[in-house]
Amino acid sequence: MELAKITPRGQITIPIEIRKKLGVKDGDKVVFIEDNGRIIMENSVKIALKDVQDAFRGEAERVGLKYEQDVVTMVKELRKEKRAVNAGNARH
Repeated sequence: MELAKITPRGQITIPIEIRKKLGVKDGDKVVFIEDNGRIIMENSVKIALKDVQDAFRGEAERVGLKYEQDVVTMVKELRKEKRAVNAGNARH
């Protein structure tokens, strides 16, 4: 268990071992989550990434992406389309 003291301005210093476990460094943000009366501190980037992963769960199958090569092919096609659009816009 780690201990932190609250300053008069409501600030705390997160102990280094906790920062390491959270994967946060100077300038990073943390999020506080209430769960059954407990407050949990999490790395905000990891929470955002998890939310995105959850939001896209099942989308690959929905659009017919079964293998990694399917994704590579789709990205190449999208880049080709974007280049064509940008080339068309450059002529106007």
